[in-house]
Amino acid sequence: MKQLIFQEDPNLEVEHEAVFTWEIINWRKMDRRTHSPVFTCGDSPWRILFFPYGNNCDCASFYLEHGFEDKPPEDWYRCVQFGLVLWNKNEPASFVHHQAHHRFTADEADWGFTRFVELRELLATSDKRPRPLVEDDSAQVTAYVRVMKDPTGVLWHNFINYDSKKETGFVGLKNQGATCYLNSLLQSLYFTNSFRKAVYKIPTEHETVANSALTLQRLFYRLQTHTDAVPTLELTKSFGWETQDIFAQQDVQELNRILMENLENKMKGTEVENLLNKMFVGKTKTYIKCINVDYGSERIEDFWDIQLNVRGYKNLDESFKNYIAVETMDGENKYFAEGHGLQDARKGVIFESFPDVLHLHLKRFEYDLNTYAMQKVNDHYEFPEVFDAAPYLSEEADKNADWEYVLHGVLVHSGDLNAGHYYAFLRPQKDGEFFKFDDDRVTRATRREALDENFGGDYSLGGNHDGVRNQVSRQLSIKRSMNAYMLVYLRRNKVDEILVPVTEADAPEHLPKRFEEERQIALQRKRDREEQHLYLYVRIITQTQFTAHQGFDLASWDDKDSLPEAQPIGFRFKKAKRMGELVELIAKEHGYGPEQLRLWVMVNRQNKTVRPDQPLTDLDKTVEETQLKHNSKSNDFRLWVEATEQSKLKDMPFNKDPSPNSPWIVVFLKQYDPWQPTLLGVTHVYMRRNDKVQEILPVICELMNWPPKTEILLFEEIKPTMIEPIKPKQSFHQAEIQDGDIICFQKTPTEKEYETLKEKRIPKDAKEFYDYLVNLTTVRFIPKNPQYGKDFMLSLSKKNAYDEVAERVGAQLNVPPTHLRFMLVNAQTGAPRQPIKRTPTLILSQMVTPQYYSATPTSHNQLCYEVLDMSLAELETKKPLRFIWLPEGISKEEPAEALVPKAGTISDVIPYIMKRFNVSEQAVDRIRFFTSHAGKFHKEIPPNYSVVSFQEYTTLYCELVPEEEINCNLDVCRIIEAFHFQKEPSKTHNAGVPFKFVVKKDERFEDTKARLQARTGIKGKPFEKIKFALVKKSSFSKPIYLNDDDTLYDCIDDSEDLLGLDHVDRNSRNGWGRVGGPEIRIK
Repeated sequence: MKQLIFQEDPNLEVEHEAVFTWEIINWRKMDRRTHSPVFTCGDSPWRILFFPYGNNCDCASFYLEHGFEDKPPEDWYRCVQFGLVLWNKNEPASFVHHQAHHRFTADEADWGFTRFVELRELLATSDKRPRPLVEDDSAQVTAYVRVMKDPTGVLWHNFINYDSKKETGFVGLKNQGATCYLNSLLQSLYFTNSFRKAVYKIPTEHETVANSALTLQRLFYRLQTHTDAVPTLELTKSFGWETQDIFAQQDVQELNRILMENLENKMKGTEVENLLNKMFVGKTKTYIKCINVDYGSERIEDFWDIQLNVRGYKNLDESFKNYIAVETMDGENKYFAEGHGLQDARKGVIFESFPDVLHLHLKRFEYDLNTYAMQKVNDHYEFPEVFDAAPYLSEEADKNADWEYVLHGVLVHSGDLNAGHYYAFLRPQKDGEFFKFDDDRVTRATRREALDENFGGDYSLGGNHDGVRNQVSRQLSIKRSMNAYMLVYLRRNKVDEILVPVTEADAPEHLPKRFEEERQIALQRKRDREEQHLYLYVRIITQTQFTAHQGFDLASWDDKDSLPEAQPIGFRFKKAKRMGELVELIAKEHGYGPEQLRLWVMVNRQNKTVRPDQPLTDLDKTVEETQLKHNSKSNDFRLWVEATEQSKLKDMPFNKDPSPNSPWIVVFLKQYDPWQPTLLGVTHVYMRRNDKVQEILPVICELMNWPPKTEILLFEEIKPTMIEPIKPKQSFHQAEIQDGDIICFQKTPTEKEYETLKEKRIPKDAKEFYDYLVNLTTVRFIPKNPQYGKDFMLSLSKKNAYDEVAERVGAQLNVPPTHLRFMLVNAQTGAPRQPIKRTPTLILSQMVTPQYYSATPTSHNQLCYEVLDMSLAELETKKPLRFIWLPEGISKEEPAEALVPKAGTISDVIPYIMKRFNVSEQAVDRIRFFTSHAGKFHKEIPPNYSVVSFQEYTTLYCELVPEEEINCNLDVCRIIEAFHFQKEPSKTHNAGVPFKFVVKKDERFEDTKARLQARTGIKGKPFEKIKFALVKKSSFSKPIYLNDDDTLYDCIDDSEDLLGLDHVDRNSRNGWGRVGGPEIRIK
């Protein structure tokens, strides 16, 4: 029975084992829930939990449960394999059994089988079960229990409430999306302690978190001191990474090299300069040595890491031997030795030295020339815990030194090329245990988990696919998807130096100080949020804000870009405090006595202005009561603070007896100065409601120190789009001017001054200036080519015409405005869109807004500019003609764009080609233009062809006609058109370049292929992978594949027959055999 219950697992070790049998008597009379007597296995008590009539089901239920009377000891757990057997003591062959494994804890005290056996089967018999399980109302239950060893502490762990710091002493890194590859590399570098110390020594005290060295220091310090997983967002932001970088898995080797280069630059001129070189850099010697003569060449180079082949090799030793294998250069591949001619030679690479920290990158990802795609290599590949690098050193190297290396880290990739996950096994202490760093989770690991399980190769799944080998069932061989792709070895005699202890004292002094400051700020913000309901946000404006503000109303409540001195003052104030206390606070802050201040509540008028409404005289009410009474619709409490000098306090109108017939009103004055031009607040004055408006003129003259008879224009600021002149002979009441209204004044310009203002395009009066302010907007101008321009902001009117905008931008750049062209900016990519068409009526508001629907959003108030070599007017007479220049057959493509007259012909492009591509005058007659359609040759373009006929989507090619084609004799030659396809002629390469080719009579195809290679410029293995076929003109014809002995000339029956090149479509114009990838950058 024991063999039936327990399946042996070589990866698990039994610590304790026990067997317990419980005789159940009077089954029908038992309680709904009952327990067996307690038994022990190892040092823990256990018992069987039994539900005779089922645990909410029609089955008998049995569970294994710990047997502690109260709670188990703190942090108690046991990993248990167990089986429960229900059997008839009179007939042991009648039994039912189930087995399971579980991690028993205080929270998960029992585990077992709710549907152990159906109730109707308990008394049933069958051929296999001659007697019932329950007979005479009794049965036997036997528990087979094994307590398993848990070397890692996480065997069968569900990781609920798992604490990495508590369990291992280390913390992980949070994954931002697809940054597990970055996390594994950072943990590897962090546990290279001497590297961490070196990073700490980079001077960063005065740097911001935009500096990647500082953010790396901060990340390392958090890993060293924090108790929770550390985020990497701050670090990746300092790298300059954006969202698309976060969700793209990059190459770890390239990332490591770029990071090291970046840190090297930041270490220059510091005490740790060149330390990374000493730690990570070794040297190789590339050599060529002639066999028969005394001649050779050598080159010593540095390396940061070593790339080792995996495919075709069993282990690290074989890969190193392959790396330093000697190649013999003979036959057609002889070496040209200066002074000796072509000679047989030996060529190879040998190591001169290895670094203290050796990074080995296993080439688990390779480019497959059959599919033209990257593939993952999951082959079995072993690496040792200790290896000797001395056999791979050159004879000149000091082999007596200790070149033994011990394994420090294994970085693992699990998955395939398109979807995978990265994690690391690292050994932080010398001769210590391995730990698994899997993003935010850190666990202990065994040597087998760190090494053996990451060799890759095949493992077998039984027929049940449960991952356990079944020697009876047929085996299914599957490659392991998890395997090592980077190994970190430490030189044995340098381990103590590399793994030197790092304490908090080694970190820069400013780091803990900064973190404490940030912690206090975060706590304060938390307190503020918790106490927010007790406070009211008060915003005030004083005479200072009014006189500094240029715009509508007394101040701009929502404009964050206005001058600091013009922005309202905001602060929190307790709702329960009295208004008198608020007055005292404001008076103290601004150097007044409380009796000198009056607070006016600001209200939102129906015309969308914000003006003072009435003074707040009841200072005994709470701030909350006052705010609710006067300003219930606003989230903040807006106030105007009226301050009066102590000497003038008694004479102020509000301290005199009010006149019921003509009460005092407070009016705000602004001055418009067209010669600045500015529109700024001056002060507020008290006027009688029934006074004539003209009575304010002497007051203005006195305030401005103008002569008494100065002619003044008056305007009322009713709302942003309504600025009206005021008739001086009207009363304030008739002019509908009340408390809080704004009157704008200016000196009346003379006729000559009017003309000057008109010439300078300056608003002549306040009404025009207000209109200018309504349409005022700030536009960001971005150069199309950052190398030839700068990024700047300009304040312009939305009504500015195209030429006025060009004039302002030209003045900023010191270039002729006629030579500027503008484009909208793609909001997603930042790339410029199509040029904006210049028209006499086009204004700025139309320029910054797309004039047609587009699914691609544009950036708000941004324009891209381009400085042209000619005026825009001249440019508009030209047509940009895009084409692709083919300098080397079809293997290389150079996109180009020429400006030609709209009324011109294709021959007008030739001077541009001669200059751009250095085409001589003798070769001009050989220039040929042709177009392609659906990947095939469409038509040849004659020199007199009109450029207007070309559409944007037309693919135009340009090449020099081969001498072979020019000089061919059509009596013994034919010219055939060639195209590219994949497997079927209908599946053409849309991005493939078609071409014309000379076919010679009586020429074997083996020789034709040599000329085809020269014609196309495709070399090496990519050319060898191409299959050539004759494709008849019929759309449904099958390709006739050509052999070396065929004669292509004889196979052609029709002038419309085509030569097909059958190969994989890479769908790229980047050149033959090139593999693209996302760029990694670190600022």
